[in-house]
Amino acid sequence: MSMKSIDPALGLMGDFDKLTHGVTRPIQQMRQAAIFTDGALPARQKSLGAMLWSISARCEPCIVFYVQQAVKYGASEAELGEVLAVAAAMGGCVGEMWALKAFKAYKEFAAGSAAVVEPHCCAP
Repeated sequence: MSMKSIDPALGLMGDFDKLTHGVTRPIQQMRQAAIFTDGALPARQKSLGAMLWSISARCEPCIVFYVQQAVKYGASEAELGEVLAVAAAMGGCVGEMWALKAFKAYKEFAAGSAAVVEPHCCAP
């Protein structure tokens, strides 16, 4: 599936990259180094943290991407659930709604019915 199935604006990333002279590439490199590499915390936990941040920021394409990455790096449904509980508890009613969107993204990805989001989905 195309990235446009996640958000139509994502179909413009190639053109946006050209227009902005590759401004998103350093962001992608930082994300790779900071989140998707094991260190004191494994990439699995950092992906869950990025998902939590995405919920707080209310960026639905980012939520979908980081849910997928957390699963890719080995996060269990139980781990996801605990982080989603934090999002709901800290965000109240709004946090609960966005945590529910993340859970929906997880269920769709786990069932194989979700579009896999490219790593640059959430580059500004």
